[in-house]
Amino acid sequence: MRNTRVLYAPDRRIDSFGDTRFNFRLVTEPMDEVGVCRIRSGWVEASRPRILRPPDLRTLETEGFSAEAARFFEWMQEHGARFQPLFEYGFRFCRSDVAEELVHDSVDEVADRVVRESLSSGDPFRSVVMGVDDAWEVSLLAFVLEMIQKSYEINIFDFRRRGLI
Repeated sequence: MRNTRVLYAPDRRIDSFGDTRFNFRLVTEPMDEVGVCRIRSGWVEASRPRILRPPDLRTLETEGFSAEAARFFEWMQEHGARFQPLFEYGFRFCRSDVAEELVHDSVDEVADRVVRESLSSGDPFRSVVMGVDDAWEVSLLAFVLEMIQKSYEINIFDFRRRGLI
């Protein structure tokens, strides 16, 4: 996670009571190749629970993530006291439609190009993340964590306003 950087953050935040889909581009550099980058693109979605469950059954759900990534979410749930109200509400995170492309250029050039493309796209849900190739899902989760942090205050305000916490 320490080697993950969000190069271009979406204008939108995680909606407190709706579904939010972020269109990500994840730029990584394979450890065993020089002058090559991998661009993964896809969607990561934060969804409100479909059914509000009793407190002892509220968990964070993940779909499309590996078992290793799901374990990270579990760790975050156990150790992330600040985010406990969001976890208790039972958000669901889903990763889908991941495609990847190998590009023969320096990682900095590729990252700059992908950020420029994102800026010109006008997509308020687009993001660009730079991470580690072997642990790319952890880099994607670091992006999700950053979006949770950026959305936290407004989500907590919305939850309190509706009497959910």
